[in-house]
Amino acid sequence: MQFYRNNPSMEGKDPVKVIREALAKTLVFYYPFAGRLKEGPNRKLMVECAGQGILFTEADADVTLEQLVDALPPPSHWFEELLFDVPGSRGILNCPLLLVQVTRLKFGGFIFAIRFNHTMSDAQGVVQFLTTLGEMASGASAPFIPPVWERHVFNASDPPRVTCSHPEYDEVPDTKGTMIPLHEMVHRSFFFGPSEISAIRKLVPPDLSHGSSTFEILSAFLWKYRTIAVQPEANEEMRLMCAVNARGKHNLVEVPAGYYGNGFVVPAAVAAAGELSRNPLSYALKLVRKAKENVTEEYIRSVASLMVIRGRPHITVVNTFVVSDLRHARFQEVDFGWGKAVYTAVASGVVEGTPGFISFYNPFTNKKGENGVMIPFCLPAPAMEKFVEELDGMLKGKSRENKSQLITSSL
Repeated sequence: MQFYRNNPSMEGKDPVKVIREALAKTLVFYYPFAGRLKEGPNRKLMVECAGQGILFTEADADVTLEQLVDALPPPSHWFEELLFDVPGSRGILNCPLLLVQVTRLKFGGFIFAIRFNHTMSDAQGVVQFLTTLGEMASGASAPFIPPVWERHVFNASDPPRVTCSHPEYDEVPDTKGTMIPLHEMVHRSFFFGPSEISAIRKLVPPDLSHGSSTFEILSAFLWKYRTIAVQPEANEEMRLMCAVNARGKHNLVEVPAGYYGNGFVVPAAVAAAGELSRNPLSYALKLVRKAKENVTEEYIRSVASLMVIRGRPHITVVNTFVVSDLRHARFQEVDFGWGKAVYTAVASGVVEGTPGFISFYNPFTNKKGENGVMIPFCLPAPAMEKFVEELDGMLKGKSRENKSQLITSSL
């Protein structure tokens, strides 16, 4: 969801009309989004391009953007009103691939919301689509970067060969009943600003801290204290999976400009719960860094081969925590003519069809003007209480009042 302020220079222009017309033009170039997913031989997914179209909803809300600011971090009970769940549209196969809603706000401004089928694109691919949408809304007749399909760049080898270890796809039965229904979970969002990140960095040796990204340190921190909170048996394997972009700075796979499909893998760091809980944070951090470092071109080809050989297996879900960093996806840069979004984030802390173990790192600016990361989190009620207690205990440099502000939203 992307929130836009009123722009006096756009006086008299209706964002609903502008975006709807721009969508029609954009889909000429991104025509697969107007189709439907089918399954072919061996469950191979393919798009039937028969021009069925996407879903578009327009709405009006009798509130201002300013009234919504305090309730922006997910979960928010009104999010479902900003992206109407059209009956029959939730499926993966034979369903619309995009659901868009534009909601006009009181005194100007609007909210743009989109639900997309992740089988088609990852965050980078969707941002490319939305960037083109913004270009069309501003009068362009063609995308600045023409889209290309080119899914074959991530094909498995022929014949397929699994040459790397992939614990992210281990088959682990839920013998202890750890998979709790989503509606029985507690959802909260946590803000980590400069002071929180600094406090976490002080928990690891300086040389390791300086050589680690904020994403790595924060992920290791959350993995460790999430494990402590859920209180598994000491010998249980715990997994931390992080989405790694195969199109990143290392150019792991030669991907053509304009490619808008999926281009990421989810390597797993694995540790026994007892070791993860007892050891210092540097233990978890080294495991996270090693998992990311394992991602090479060979690793990516090995994942593709595993998909073919094992028939598209699901990632391991038992005792798993998945993190995905959206801070650099540039959703907030999308401009439909009203300027950049003032806030953008996933609508909830969970993904449809998962048991609530995925957290997204969203860019966020708090009331003090501090830039940081907002992270939706989902845990059973007792574990969430323990998790908050552990976080408050570790971030010792903060006053009691500031500690309570770490929890920014709850449901």
